[in-house]
Amino acid sequence: MIQIYLYKRSFDVQKAERWFKERRIPTQTVDLSRARLGRRELEAMERALGLDALIDKESAAWKECPARFSADREAVLSALLDNPRRLRLPLVRNGQRVTVGYCPQDWASWQDA
Repeated sequence: MIQIYLYKRSFDVQKAERWFKERRIPTQTVDLSRARLGRRELEAMERALGLDALIDKESAAWKECPARFSADREAVLSALLDNPRRLRLPLVRNGQRVTVGYCPQDWASWQDA
């Protein structure tokens, strides 16, 4: 099952939802304003993408976060868990494979596999 982690209705989130809907691919959406990411889920996404890819460095929530100055991985992970607005979204997960943002070429390769 493909999971789409989203927080707000941004343009990329809407495009991702539409892409899967047009191809009749069932998805499960996880609204991060209601359900928080678990630490193990975030660590799995970090292993797949790297920590820098997960951070929305343009968001106001990240710009005012003290962890942005830290080189400590644990501090950054805790900051991302505390406030999901610091994540780049949408996060789309299919098992161990994860993408961030709008990535239709990657999602199409998931269909072929």
